[in-house]
Amino acid sequence: MGAPTTPAATGTPPRPIPGVPPAHRALTRPRRRLVAAAAALVALAAVGAGSLLDLRTPAPKPADAPAGEFSAGRAYQDVEVIAARSHVAGSPANEQVRAHLEQQLRGLGLETEVQDAVAPEAGQLSGAAGGATVARVRNVVARLPGTDSTGRVFLVSHYDSVQTGPGGNDDAAGTSTILEVARALTTGPRPRNDIVFVLTDAEEACLCGAAAFAASHPLAADGGVVLNLEARGSTGPVIMFETSRNNAKLVDIFGRAAPHPVGTSFAVEIYRALPNDTDFTAFLDQKFVGLNSAYIDGGAIYHTPLDTPAAMDRGSLQQHGDNALGLAREFGGTDLTDLRSGHDATYFPVPGGLVRYPGWLTLPLALLAVALVAALAWLTRRSGRASTGRLAAGFALTLVPIVAAPVAAQLLWLAITTIRPGYAELLDPYRPIWYRLAVLALATAIVFTWYALTRRRIGPAALAVGGLAWLAVLGVLLAVAVPGGAYLTTLPALAGALGGLVALRTRQTGPWPVVAVTAAAAVGVVILLPTVVLLFPALGMAMGGVAALVAVLLGLVALPVVDLLHPQAGGQRGLLALRARRLAVLPAGAAAVAAVVLAGVGLAVDRFDAAHPAPTHLMYAMDAGTGQARWLSHESDPQPWTDGYVDGVTDVGDDFPGLGDGELRSGPAQSANLPAPKLEVVADATAGGERTLRLRLTPQRTARLATLHVDTSTATVLRADVAGRSVPVEPRAGKWGFGLVFHAPPAEGVEVTLTLRPIAGQVALRAMDASDGLDALPGFRPRPPAVGVVGSHSSEMLAVARTYPI
Repeated sequence: MGAPTTPAATGTPPRPIPGVPPAHRALTRPRRRLVAAAAALVALAAVGAGSLLDLRTPAPKPADAPAGEFSAGRAYQDVEVIAARSHVAGSPANEQVRAHLEQQLRGLGLETEVQDAVAPEAGQLSGAAGGATVARVRNVVARLPGTDSTGRVFLVSHYDSVQTGPGGNDDAAGTSTILEVARALTTGPRPRNDIVFVLTDAEEACLCGAAAFAASHPLAADGGVVLNLEARGSTGPVIMFETSRNNAKLVDIFGRAAPHPVGTSFAVEIYRALPNDTDFTAFLDQKFVGLNSAYIDGGAIYHTPLDTPAAMDRGSLQQHGDNALGLAREFGGTDLTDLRSGHDATYFPVPGGLVRYPGWLTLPLALLAVALVAALAWLTRRSGRASTGRLAAGFALTLVPIVAAPVAAQLLWLAITTIRPGYAELLDPYRPIWYRLAVLALATAIVFTWYALTRRRIGPAALAVGGLAWLAVLGVLLAVAVPGGAYLTTLPALAGALGGLVALRTRQTGPWPVVAVTAAAAVGVVILLPTVVLLFPALGMAMGGVAALVAVLLGLVALPVVDLLHPQAGGQRGLLALRARRLAVLPAGAAAVAAVVLAGVGLAVDRFDAAHPAPTHLMYAMDAGTGQARWLSHESDPQPWTDGYVDGVTDVGDDFPGLGDGELRSGPAQSANLPAPKLEVVADATAGGERTLRLRLTPQRTARLATLHVDTSTATVLRADVAGRSVPVEPRAGKWGFGLVFHAPPAEGVEVTLTLRPIAGQVALRAMDASDGLDALPGFRPRPPAVGVVGSHSSEMLAVARTYPI
């Protein structure tokens, strides 16, 4: 196998490896290559299995579990009541859910009230239109007084659902969890701190319930710790995906008090950058601190009629409850006067717990990784395993799989959605596992192919160092731009560099070099493999390229182990060299075949049927003044059922500003006998060139929302009040330059006061209301069993509008 080549520490020239060109010299040269490869792969497989098993949800506890424990069996009984049917904010069904929540909390002896308020939106959501958004909300609030309170702990979830589904997971899971946690807390000693249970209204519409509580409820006046519970799917581990800033103390409590702590600082960084919001946003706006958690796999049913209690994974419910109860008890007994630290923590899950360290270490660790990789490159060159040119080529060529794998993954999904266009309307396929495995197989094929093509010319050692160099460079970039995500590349680069240094400083033909590089690869597996698994449901298959990228980074950490799968190229010539090259491409070929087969299995298995319908989007909009009506759809490439209603593209902004701006698919529809909302002038006064209109907007049918827009070519809106609450005046593009949306309007209507500067003799106002359900409309043909409803806030919407000159 050749003589050992580790140079002496005294600086003597490296001893050459007889018969082995520098390009073929690896970091490890075990005598029994196949045995070493098998042992290393078994070890990494065991580490990977342990990491993934740690992400499993716990077994659900039965309804007769001890009183002080959380029981998914008991909580599920509330899920069945809460999610018996769709219960959008303001609906009679939502009132029944609210009554059940009050009854349950009062039955526990808790101080319980209903906060009835009109509140503005929170975060970036704006209901159905761009403009000021408010809602009438009724939050259910209960308090468990503490014995010596240093502050308040708020357990929060929303009890309303979308109009398109009963919300069995979103958010009957969070609401039922809070009821069961409240029950468990009342069976034991009272906590030191107040525990407040907040079940919010109108989260789906505008986060208005949380905004009302956080901004105006007396219990929220002094802030506190918020634990928000959500669900965006039907299964999977509960992930703590968002925190308030300067979270180190909060994360430390989460790591030690949550029985199943799954969360990453990378997820927090990404979520902060996205325009997504939950009730947690409203509390952050009011300077609360806290943690936001949800389970997110099984996203195909999100916001659809399939989000029923039966779809819920009760293991996910159990994890929600175990964590919420553990955190409530811990925060309930903690001094809450100072939970803010001066920095965010870096953290990620490992088997048995949560690794966490101060965020200020991020950049120093990233720079240390660069230094260690540089030292490895120097020692690799000095030991005769690679020249400076080969090291530079290895670094440059490693960019190929880093770029190629994500691009290939995106092209694969483009091909799949071309075959099955209905996927474009889903967060994820109904059965995504086959496609996820196909992406991983594709990334593996690209790494193996790249390695087989470059190994002989550039050399295994140069490529291994090049891969670690990219990890180290990415670690520095992430440390500057996305500090919470830097650990993903910094720690594997550190481990890989240390493993390589150990391998080069020990006897090359013994077991320790293989042990060193395998241990280094194991660090990458522990950090990166769970990240890949969690990224798929978090981002969906439409962004599977991100998971492919992380999979490639994992492959780069493991290159010295990957090299053991290749025959030792000791300068062979002729048939021996040809045989070695053929053997080298076998893993790449097998992975490529697996990618094709897995994608094909996915297409064969995940077909649309009655239990897994193809999602479609359809609305109906009518102008009550002209009697003209049309079908509308957000589908860019209408599916066959939708195509029966729409035949072109139109911009609805001028006719239905309450539906928002932008082009929609459109088709003619029969006019229905539906009244427009009534707009009455309560008072009209002019002074100092300003006209003040006090109006009452009253839907004439059961409506989920009502909108009012002003034609700003007839007047400029200076100030606006809705139900006595001032709302921002933010001009919009287009004809209707000012708009407002009111969710859950009461039957008696909504009072709106507008202060205007007239431009024309009459002010033109456009009123619209919207209800849900298309079945009773003329010309509507019910969906076939295999055709479903897309999870959109405007699916099945029935809008009626009219212009009022005043």
